[in-house]
Amino acid sequence: MSLNTRLLFALLGFPLLVYAMMAILLMVQSNAAERDALKERLEDAGQLLAPSLQIAMTDANPERLERLARKLLDHHGLNAVSLFDEQGNRLLALGRTVPASPRMAPPATTRVVEEENLWRLLVPLNGALLETTGSGWLEAEVDTRQMALERYKLLASLSLGGMLLGLLLFLGAFAVSRYISRPIEDANQALYRLSRGDYRLHLTPARPAELRQLAIHVNSLAEHFQQAQRDMQNQIEQATSELQESMETIEEQNIKLDLAHRSALRANAVKSEFLANMSHEIRTPLNGIIGFCRLLGRSTLDARQQEWLEHVHRACDNLLMLVNDVLDFSKLEANRLTLEEVDIDIVSLLDEVIGLHAPEAQRKRLHLVAMVYDDVPTPLTGDPLRIHQVLSNLVGNALKFTQTGEVIVRVMLDTQEGQHVVLRTSVSDTGIGLSDEHQKKLFSAFAQAEPSHSRQFGGSGLGLTICRQLIERMGGEIEVESELGAGSTFSFTLPLLASQGGERPPELRLDSPMVRLYEQHVPTRHALEYLLERWGATPVGFNASGQQELLILGLEQQELGEEQRAYWQRLIEQANCPVLILANVASFELPPWTLPHGGEMLCKPFTRAQLATALRHLFQPTQKALAKAEPALPSTPATSVIDILIVDDNASNRELLKAMLETEQLRITLAGSGQEALAYALDHTADIVLMDIRMPDMDGVQTSQALRRINSRWSRCPIVAVTAHALSSERQQWLAAGLDDVLIKPIDETQLQQLLQRFLGVAANPAARPAATPALSAAPLATLPAAETLPTIDLALGTRLAGGKERIALEQLLRLIDSLEDTRHKVADAYALKDLDALLDEVHGLNGASRYCGAPELALLVEALETRLRTSGLNHADALLDELYSAMERLSAERRRVEAALEEMR
Repeated sequence: MSLNTRLLFALLGFPLLVYAMMAILLMVQSNAAERDALKERLEDAGQLLAPSLQIAMTDANPERLERLARKLLDHHGLNAVSLFDEQGNRLLALGRTVPASPRMAPPATTRVVEEENLWRLLVPLNGALLETTGSGWLEAEVDTRQMALERYKLLASLSLGGMLLGLLLFLGAFAVSRYISRPIEDANQALYRLSRGDYRLHLTPARPAELRQLAIHVNSLAEHFQQAQRDMQNQIEQATSELQESMETIEEQNIKLDLAHRSALRANAVKSEFLANMSHEIRTPLNGIIGFCRLLGRSTLDARQQEWLEHVHRACDNLLMLVNDVLDFSKLEANRLTLEEVDIDIVSLLDEVIGLHAPEAQRKRLHLVAMVYDDVPTPLTGDPLRIHQVLSNLVGNALKFTQTGEVIVRVMLDTQEGQHVVLRTSVSDTGIGLSDEHQKKLFSAFAQAEPSHSRQFGGSGLGLTICRQLIERMGGEIEVESELGAGSTFSFTLPLLASQGGERPPELRLDSPMVRLYEQHVPTRHALEYLLERWGATPVGFNASGQQELLILGLEQQELGEEQRAYWQRLIEQANCPVLILANVASFELPPWTLPHGGEMLCKPFTRAQLATALRHLFQPTQKALAKAEPALPSTPATSVIDILIVDDNASNRELLKAMLETEQLRITLAGSGQEALAYALDHTADIVLMDIRMPDMDGVQTSQALRRINSRWSRCPIVAVTAHALSSERQQWLAAGLDDVLIKPIDETQLQQLLQRFLGVAANPAARPAATPALSAAPLATLPAAETLPTIDLALGTRLAGGKERIALEQLLRLIDSLEDTRHKVADAYALKDLDALLDEVHGLNGASRYCGAPELALLVEALETRLRTSGLNHADALLDELYSAMERLSAERRRVEAALEEMR
């Protein structure tokens, strides 16, 4: 509340309040006095006339009664006067007619009865007062509204006086408040201007001493601020001058830093470019070495040469792994690594990793076990290539640093909120372990636990650094728990999307068969028991009682000796049921077994799909036998026809694959392009598709994705890429794009059998195919290789690639020779136009065609040229093209001999 308001209330409100209280008191007192006076006057008048009225009533003189009553009515302002005798009869009524009194007896005393605005005066006319007989009473009425009117007049007068008094007080209070508050408002305004930085003001001192002191102090404050402003301005000017000098110095330093930064960026770019170029340059001779090793492996080698060749292969793989690590590390440093968002099947992804590292686990006799808990939904959305890379690195490290024991991979659901899930994956081993000091620096680049590890175990020290950065890019965390000499456990969390994810359905449904299980490795036994129970079987211990329908034997290397194997062989013969042997050895180390009641053999580590397929095959004959034993049920055919779709733009490749696959159980359909495959898929289905990658118009990846979108059956159909050349990065891209596997041409019969066994649970009938021809029937055609070159034609190789069919090998070779002239012109035109894509298409087609023919020289040159084109583009391709043209001429010169050999066979 402002000071003006308070002064107005003080000077105006208090006097008016006092006036109002006095007015109220006056009204109350005046009203009470008037009432008392009126009452007393009425009572006195009644008592004075009472004797006279009594005498007149006694004398029965009505005239005198009326005269006395009228005198009372006229002189005392009464409204009505009535006389009653002692029986209550009205003797006289003057004035306004009033209703008869209900009273039956005279009042005892003179009194006034108040009834709202009407008072009644009751006066007893008692004869005892005059010593006469008879009595009665006088009743008079008076209207008190006149008295209320007088009160209202007084109230109006007092209100008018109050208003006049309030107006006078307001004028006086306003004048006083302005006289006091004006200097204060001026001082307040001056202080406000001072707060806004306006120091050029001067207040005129007022007359009161207090206000004069206030104005003087405000003026002093303004002068002080003016002086402080002048001093501050001087300091600012001085500081600005010093800052200007400092800014010039800093600008010079910034220029130097900018130059240094640009130099560092150029150096980093040069380093990245150098790494990329060097990696490609290293890959090019590596592919050549690998190609020569493959061709050398097809020739006849003794055991020592074969061992040397395996060492070369292993060294090439290690070198390629180091090059890939350096490339990934440089991409992560440059922030050029992109993550994909595609559907992932964790079980299939983990099975692929386990299969990749199975040879190393078998070589070291380690137990490699993978467990995916059932609460993990499928499918999930993420980057399968990078998840595969992390898992492969962790499993590879665990196998590398573990000499005895086990490596166990577990994938479980950590948390799930709606469509967002977090997986926790752990890789545990029983290896050398890590100390606390080594754990702190383990995820640093180029760091290993001990300096000697890089020489003892190999590796660049980049793997865990790349894993950590990849996991963090995908939103997860990685950690390690380890004890020196007691193994390690690497675990990481991985947030993924499960927009359409649900619980994984069982891969197999069995009718509660009893399965006797022998497995000494506890984690493997628990995993087998759980899977068997999930699929509907009843696993029992090896020594449990009861008749089993299947015997599963998990055997170690030491249990495959001659004596132990004889014991197990006798046990198998006595089992009287199929037997599934799970051996912890490589496939080529499996000893021969006699399985009189049927059975299969799997090498550890095995995948869930392999186990399910094996059980399906083992229980299927039993189910068929039971079906045949019931006479009421018609018999069903033993096998069903499997449809295989082969998509390849090269007719020779299509025909050769068809010849290698076609049996009574396998029905082959050929498509020369992606459009033909889609047209076929609209009306038909297939059990598996062999898809060429590089095709005109629609390549293999686009065709596969279009097939997946047709319906649910095609979305689950296995599609395998068949190509003559694939870098590791391209292979991962194709798998991430939706293909199920990649096969590199040439494909032999063993590869096809493994492919059909993996995806369809069947294998091509080996009895339907002749064995590979070890020697040539047309000896003159075999051109002996010089000391430094490969042969132009090798019919033994071509016959083996054609599934042992020499005639098909010759026909394929003749088709290749006939296409060389046209291919050479197209290659030359594409190179002249510097059209890398067209050149790659032609070279890739020639590479695929030469893979199935006995032309090793041309095959090697084409593979080397395609590798060079994919890694380095058109740079340094001239020399390889010249060698390719020469090889094509040498192969064309052999056309007559090939025709002659083919005519002899006819």
